[in-house]
Amino acid sequence: MYLQSLSSAFPQTETTQQECLDVLRSSGSLDALRPRSFEILEKILTGSSGIETRRFCPEDLASVFRSDAGSLHQLFEEHAPRLAAQALSAACEKASVLPNEIDALLICTCTGYLCPGLSSYVSERLGLRNNILLQDLLGLGCGAALPMLETARGILAASPQALVATIAVEISSAAFYINDDPGVLISLCLFGDGAAAALWRSSNQDDQLGFSGFHTLHKPEHREKIRFVNDGGRLKNQLHRSVPSLASDAVAELYSSRSRDPERLIAHTGGRDVIESIEKKLPGNFLTDTRDVLRRYGNISSPSVLVALESALQSPSRHLWLTAFGAGFAAHSAELHRD
Repeated sequence: MYLQSLSSAFPQTETTQQECLDVLRSSGSLDALRPRSFEILEKILTGSSGIETRRFCPEDLASVFRSDAGSLHQLFEEHAPRLAAQALSAACEKASVLPNEIDALLICTCTGYLCPGLSSYVSERLGLRNNILLQDLLGLGCGAALPMLETARGILAASPQALVATIAVEISSAAFYINDDPGVLISLCLFGDGAAAALWRSSNQDDQLGFSGFHTLHKPEHREKIRFVNDGGRLKNQLHRSVPSLASDAVAELYSSRSRDPERLIAHTGGRDVIESIEKKLPGNFLTDTRDVLRRYGNISSPSVLVALESALQSPSRHLWLTAFGAGFAAHSAELHRD
Protein backbone atom coordinates (compact mmCIF):
# COMPACT_ATOMS: atom_id res chain seq x y z
CA MET A 1 0.00 0.00 0.00
CA TYR A 2 1.13 3.56 -0.66
CA LEU A 3 1.14 6.66 1.51
CA GLN A 4 -1.04 9.48 0.16
CA SER A 5 -0.56 11.96 3.00
CA LEU A 6 0.39 12.23 6.66
CA SER A 7 -0.53 14.99 9.13
CA SER A 8 -0.28 15.44 12.89
CA ALA A 9 -2.35 17.51 15.32
CA PHE A 10 -1.57 18.84 18.79
CA PRO A 11 -3.12 21.08 21.42
CA GLN A 12 -2.15 24.69 20.77
CA THR A 13 -0.39 25.62 24.00
CA GLU A 14 3.20 24.57 24.59
CA THR A 15 4.13 23.85 28.19
CA THR A 16 7.77 23.73 29.25
CA GLN A 17 9.00 21.15 31.71
CA GLN A 18 9.67 23.91 34.25
CA GLU A 19 6.10 25.16 33.82
CA CYS A 20 4.84 21.62 34.48
CA LEU A 21 6.76 21.57 37.75
CA ASP A 22 5.41 25.00 38.67
CA VAL A 23 1.83 23.80 38.05
CA LEU A 24 2.41 20.76 40.23
CA ARG A 25 3.77 22.90 43.03
CA SER A 26 1.01 25.51 42.90
CA SER A 27 -1.75 22.90 42.69
CA GLY A 28 -0.82 21.38 46.03
CA SER A 29 -0.57 17.99 44.33
CA LEU A 30 2.92 17.39 45.70
CA ASP A 31 2.05 17.92 49.35
CA ALA A 32 1.33 14.26 50.08
CA LEU A 33 4.41 12.92 48.28
CA ARG A 34 7.44 11.50 50.03
CA PRO A 35 10.59 13.66 49.71
CA ARG A 36 12.19 11.06 47.43
CA SER A 37 9.21 11.23 45.07
CA PHE A 38 9.53 15.00 44.78
CA GLU A 39 13.24 14.58 44.05
CA ILE A 40 12.39 12.26 41.12
CA LEU A 41 9.94 14.77 39.66
CA GLU A 42 12.30 17.70 40.09
CA LYS A 43 15.26 15.82 38.62
CA ILE A 44 13.38 14.81 35.46
CA LEU A 45 11.48 18.05 34.92
CA THR A 46 14.52 20.29 35.39
CA GLY A 47 17.17 17.93 34.05
CA SER A 48 18.37 16.71 30.64
CA SER A 49 15.42 14.46 29.77
CA GLY A 50 15.57 15.38 26.09
CA ILE A 51 12.16 17.10 26.46
CA GLU A 52 11.76 20.87 26.24
CA THR A 53 8.00 21.25 25.76
CA ARG A 54 4.83 19.15 25.73
CA ARG A 55 1.22 19.79 24.70
CA PHE A 56 -1.83 19.04 26.83
CA CYS A 57 -5.52 19.26 25.92
CA PRO A 58 -6.81 20.55 29.29
CA GLU A 59 -6.42 24.32 29.50
CA ASP A 60 -6.08 24.05 33.28
CA LEU A 61 -3.45 21.36 33.80
CA ALA A 62 -3.72 21.66 37.58
CA SER A 63 -7.36 20.52 37.42
CA VAL A 64 -6.23 17.16 36.05
CA PHE A 65 -4.56 16.32 39.35
CA ARG A 66 -7.80 17.01 41.23
CA SER A 67 -9.83 14.78 38.90
CA ASP A 68 -11.41 11.47 39.81
CA ALA A 69 -11.54 8.50 37.44
CA GLY A 70 -14.82 9.60 35.86
CA SER A 71 -13.54 13.11 35.15
CA LEU A 72 -10.38 11.74 33.53
CA HIS A 73 -12.51 9.56 31.28
CA GLN A 74 -14.59 12.59 30.29
CA LEU A 75 -11.35 14.36 29.42
CA PHE A 76 -10.52 11.60 26.96
CA GLU A 77 -14.05 11.54 25.52
CA GLU A 78 -14.01 15.30 24.97
CA HIS A 79 -10.60 15.70 23.39
CA ALA A 80 -9.67 12.45 21.61
CA PRO A 81 -12.35 12.72 18.86
CA ARG A 82 -11.55 16.39 18.29
CA LEU A 83 -7.78 15.91 18.00
CA ALA A 84 -8.14 12.79 15.85
CA ALA A 85 -10.57 14.54 13.49
CA GLN A 86 -8.24 17.53 13.24
CA ALA A 87 -5.36 15.31 12.14
CA LEU A 88 -7.45 13.43 9.57
CA SER A 89 -8.98 16.60 8.17
CA ALA A 90 -5.46 17.97 7.58
CA ALA A 91 -4.39 14.71 5.91
CA CYS A 92 -7.40 14.87 3.58
CA GLU A 93 -6.61 18.44 2.64
CA LYS A 94 -2.98 17.56 1.97
CA ALA A 95 -4.01 14.68 -0.32
CA SER A 96 -6.72 16.78 -2.04
CA VAL A 97 -9.47 14.30 -1.15
CA LEU A 98 -12.81 14.79 0.58
CA PRO A 99 -13.54 12.97 3.85
CA ASN A 100 -16.57 11.27 2.25
CA GLU A 101 -14.22 9.54 -0.20
CA ILE A 102 -12.78 7.44 2.64
CA ASP A 103 -13.82 3.77 2.57
CA ALA A 104 -12.32 2.56 5.87
CA LEU A 105 -11.22 4.28 9.07
CA LEU A 106 -8.84 2.66 11.57
CA ILE A 107 -7.99 4.28 14.90
CA CYS A 108 -5.57 3.13 17.60
CA THR A 109 -5.40 4.48 21.14
CA CYS A 110 -4.60 3.24 24.65
CA THR A 111 -5.27 6.25 26.90
CA GLY A 112 -9.06 5.86 27.01
CA TYR A 113 -11.95 3.59 26.15
CA LEU A 114 -15.20 4.41 24.35
CA CYS A 115 -18.01 2.18 23.14
CA PRO A 116 -18.82 2.78 20.37
CA GLY A 117 -15.18 3.48 19.63
CA LEU A 118 -13.44 6.67 18.62
CA SER A 119 -13.96 5.80 14.97
CA SER A 120 -17.71 6.42 15.39
CA TYR A 121 -17.13 9.88 16.86
CA VAL A 122 -14.54 10.89 14.27
CA SER A 123 -16.72 9.61 11.44
CA GLU A 124 -19.59 11.76 12.68
CA ARG A 125 -17.42 14.84 13.13
CA LEU A 126 -16.02 14.69 9.59
CA GLY A 127 -19.21 13.58 7.85
CA LEU A 128 -17.85 10.27 6.60
CA ARG A 129 -20.25 7.96 4.77
CA ASN A 130 -22.35 5.72 7.01
CA ASN A 131 -21.38 2.53 5.16
CA ILE A 132 -17.60 2.63 5.60
CA LEU A 133 -15.62 0.13 7.66
CA LEU A 134 -14.85 1.42 11.17
CA GLN A 135 -12.13 -0.37 13.13
CA ASP A 136 -10.81 0.51 16.60
CA LEU A 137 -7.55 -1.04 17.82
CA LEU A 138 -7.17 -1.00 21.61
CA GLY A 139 -4.65 -2.28 24.12
CA LEU A 140 -1.56 -2.18 21.90
CA GLY A 141 0.10 0.65 23.82
CA CYS A 142 2.79 2.92 22.43
CA GLY A 143 3.61 0.50 19.61
CA ALA A 144 0.10 0.43 18.13
CA ALA A 145 0.62 2.52 14.99
CA LEU A 146 2.56 -0.09 13.02
CA PRO A 147 0.16 -3.02 13.64
CA MET A 148 -2.61 -0.61 12.66
CA LEU A 149 -0.85 0.07 9.35
CA GLU A 150 -0.43 -3.64 8.72
CA THR A 151 -4.19 -4.04 9.31
CA ALA A 152 -4.82 -1.28 6.77
CA ARG A 153 -2.61 -3.13 4.30
CA GLY A 154 -4.79 -6.22 4.73
CA ILE A 155 -7.94 -4.21 4.06
CA LEU A 156 -6.43 -2.80 0.87
CA ALA A 157 -5.37 -6.26 -0.26
CA ALA A 158 -9.03 -7.33 0.00
CA SER A 159 -10.40 -4.07 -1.48
CA PRO A 160 -7.77 -2.65 -3.87
CA GLN A 161 -9.90 0.35 -4.91
CA ALA A 162 -10.41 1.58 -1.35
CA LEU A 163 -9.09 4.69 0.33
CA VAL A 164 -8.10 3.83 3.91
CA ALA A 165 -7.55 6.33 6.72
CA THR A 166 -5.50 5.53 9.83
CA ILE A 167 -5.29 7.62 13.00
CA ALA A 168 -3.15 7.21 16.11
CA VAL A 169 -4.34 9.46 18.94
CA GLU A 170 -3.49 9.67 22.62
CA ILE A 171 -4.74 11.95 25.39
CA SER A 172 -2.00 11.03 27.83
CA SER A 173 -3.16 13.73 30.22
CA ALA A 174 -6.31 11.63 30.78
CA ALA A 175 -4.02 9.11 32.50
CA PHE A 176 -2.21 11.63 34.72
CA TYR A 177 -2.32 11.49 38.49
CA ILE A 178 0.17 11.56 41.33
CA ASN A 179 1.36 9.08 43.89
CA ASP A 180 4.72 7.74 45.07
CA ASP A 181 4.99 5.01 42.45
CA PRO A 182 8.11 5.74 40.32
CA GLY A 183 6.36 4.61 37.12
CA VAL A 184 3.52 7.06 37.75
CA LEU A 185 5.96 9.89 38.46
CA ILE A 186 8.17 9.22 35.44
CA SER A 187 5.14 8.96 33.15
CA LEU A 188 3.90 12.30 34.43
CA CYS A 189 7.20 13.86 33.33
CA LEU A 190 7.39 12.26 29.87
CA PHE A 191 4.01 11.93 28.18
CA GLY A 192 2.02 14.42 26.12
CA ASP A 193 -1.11 14.60 23.95
CA GLY A 194 -1.19 14.32 20.16
CA ALA A 195 -2.52 12.61 17.04
CA ALA A 196 -1.31 11.59 13.60
CA ALA A 197 -3.43 10.58 10.59
CA ALA A 198 -2.50 9.06 7.25
CA LEU A 199 -4.28 8.12 4.01
CA TRP A 200 -3.40 4.99 2.03
CA ARG A 201 -4.19 3.43 -1.36
CA SER A 202 -3.15 0.13 -2.90
CA SER A 203 -1.67 1.70 -6.04
CA ASN A 204 1.35 3.94 -6.49
CA GLN A 205 0.18 7.14 -8.13
CA ASP A 206 3.29 9.34 -8.14
CA ASP A 207 6.49 7.77 -6.78
CA GLN A 208 4.86 7.41 -3.37
CA LEU A 209 6.28 5.58 -0.38
CA GLY A 210 5.08 1.98 -0.13
CA PHE A 211 4.53 0.16 3.18
CA SER A 212 5.90 -3.38 3.50
CA GLY A 213 8.06 -5.72 5.56
CA PHE A 214 6.02 -5.69 8.76
CA HIS A 215 7.56 -7.74 11.59
CA THR A 216 6.46 -8.12 15.19
CA LEU A 217 7.73 -9.53 18.49
CA HIS A 218 5.65 -10.40 21.57
CA LYS A 219 7.35 -11.12 24.89
CA PRO A 220 4.59 -11.68 27.48
CA GLU A 221 7.16 -12.80 30.05
CA HIS A 222 7.97 -9.07 30.34
CA ARG A 223 4.36 -7.89 30.42
CA GLU A 224 4.45 -6.62 33.99
CA LYS A 225 7.39 -4.34 33.20
CA ILE A 226 5.40 -2.04 30.93
CA ARG A 227 1.62 -1.94 30.91
CA PHE A 228 -1.42 -0.02 32.08
CA VAL A 229 -3.13 -1.33 35.20
CA ASN A 230 -6.47 -0.25 36.64
CA ASP A 231 -5.98 1.68 39.86
CA GLY A 232 -9.35 2.65 41.27
CA GLY A 233 -10.71 3.15 37.77
CA ARG A 234 -7.73 5.21 36.61
CA LEU A 235 -5.03 4.13 34.19
CA LYS A 236 -1.75 3.63 36.01
CA ASN A 237 1.36 3.24 33.87
CA GLN A 238 3.48 0.40 35.19
CA LEU A 239 7.04 1.14 34.08
CA HIS A 240 10.20 -0.82 34.98
CA ARG A 241 13.75 0.50 34.82
CA SER A 242 14.70 -2.30 32.39
CA VAL A 243 12.43 -0.93 29.62
CA PRO A 244 15.21 0.88 27.67
CA SER A 245 17.21 -2.34 27.48
CA LEU A 246 14.13 -4.39 26.60
CA ALA A 247 13.24 -1.98 23.82
CA SER A 248 16.72 -1.80 22.30
CA ASP A 249 17.14 -5.60 22.35
CA ALA A 250 13.80 -6.04 20.58
CA VAL A 251 14.55 -3.32 18.03
CA ALA A 252 17.93 -4.87 17.25
CA GLU A 253 16.27 -8.25 16.69
CA LEU A 254 13.70 -6.69 14.36
CA TYR A 255 16.37 -4.71 12.52
CA SER A 256 18.13 -7.94 11.60
CA SER A 257 15.06 -8.82 9.47
CA ARG A 258 15.26 -5.64 7.34
CA SER A 259 15.28 -6.08 3.56
CA ARG A 260 18.22 -3.69 3.19
CA ASP A 261 19.95 -0.88 5.04
CA PRO A 262 17.66 2.17 5.26
CA GLU A 263 18.60 5.77 4.65
CA ARG A 264 16.84 6.78 7.86
CA LEU A 265 15.67 4.95 10.95
CA ILE A 266 12.43 6.24 12.51
CA ALA A 267 11.47 5.10 16.03
CA HIS A 268 8.83 5.67 18.67
CA THR A 269 10.18 8.26 21.08
CA GLY A 270 10.01 6.26 24.33
CA GLY A 271 12.34 8.56 26.23
CA ARG A 272 15.94 9.77 26.25
CA ASP A 273 17.29 6.55 27.75
CA VAL A 274 15.36 4.42 25.25
CA ILE A 275 16.70 6.41 22.28
CA GLU A 276 20.27 6.25 23.56
CA SER A 277 19.99 2.50 24.16
CA ILE A 278 18.73 1.89 20.60
CA GLU A 279 21.51 4.01 19.09
CA LYS A 280 24.10 1.99 21.04
CA LYS A 281 22.60 -1.28 19.79
CA LEU A 282 22.53 -0.05 16.18
CA PRO A 283 25.77 1.93 15.71
CA GLY A 284 25.66 4.44 12.89
CA ASN A 285 21.90 4.92 13.11
CA PHE A 286 21.06 8.28 14.63
CA LEU A 287 17.43 8.85 15.57
CA THR A 288 17.43 12.54 14.66
CA ASP A 289 13.73 12.79 13.83
CA THR A 290 12.77 10.78 16.90
CA ARG A 291 14.85 13.02 19.15
CA ASP A 292 13.22 16.11 17.64
CA VAL A 293 9.72 14.77 18.37
CA LEU A 294 10.72 13.95 21.95
CA ARG A 295 12.16 17.45 22.38
CA ARG A 296 9.07 19.25 21.07
CA TYR A 297 6.23 17.00 22.30
CA GLY A 298 7.56 14.47 24.79
CA ASN A 299 6.46 10.86 24.52
CA ILE A 300 3.08 11.00 22.73
CA SER A 301 2.71 7.21 22.75
CA SER A 302 1.26 5.61 19.60
CA PRO A 303 1.41 8.70 17.31
CA SER A 304 5.12 9.21 18.06
CA VAL A 305 6.56 7.10 15.26
CA LEU A 306 4.21 8.68 12.70
CA VAL A 307 5.05 12.21 13.85
CA ALA A 308 8.74 11.36 13.53
CA LEU A 309 7.99 10.00 10.05
CA GLU A 310 6.23 13.25 9.17
CA SER A 311 9.40 15.09 10.16
CA ALA A 312 11.57 12.74 8.12
CA LEU A 313 9.43 13.24 5.01
CA GLN A 314 10.55 16.86 4.87
CA SER A 315 13.78 15.49 3.40
CA PRO A 316 13.80 13.22 0.32
CA SER A 317 14.34 9.54 1.13
CA ARG A 318 13.80 6.34 -0.82
CA HIS A 319 13.99 3.86 2.04
CA LEU A 320 12.94 4.26 5.69
CA TRP A 321 12.84 1.71 8.49
CA LEU A 322 10.24 2.26 11.23
CA THR A 323 9.95 0.74 14.68
CA ALA A 324 7.56 1.15 17.63
CA PHE A 325 7.27 -0.71 20.92
CA GLY A 326 5.46 -0.73 24.23
CA ALA A 327 2.99 -2.59 26.42
CA GLY A 328 2.97 -6.33 26.13
CA PHE A 329 6.01 -6.30 25.95
CA ALA A 330 5.70 -5.95 22.18
CA ALA A 331 7.76 -4.38 19.41
CA HIS A 332 7.09 -3.92 15.71
CA SER A 333 8.87 -2.76 12.57
CA ALA A 334 8.07 -1.96 8.96
CA GLU A 335 9.65 -0.38 5.92
CA LEU A 336 8.63 2.50 3.67
CA HIS A 337 10.25 2.63 0.27
CA ARG A 338 9.88 4.15 -3.17
CA ASP A 339 9.67 1.60 -5.98
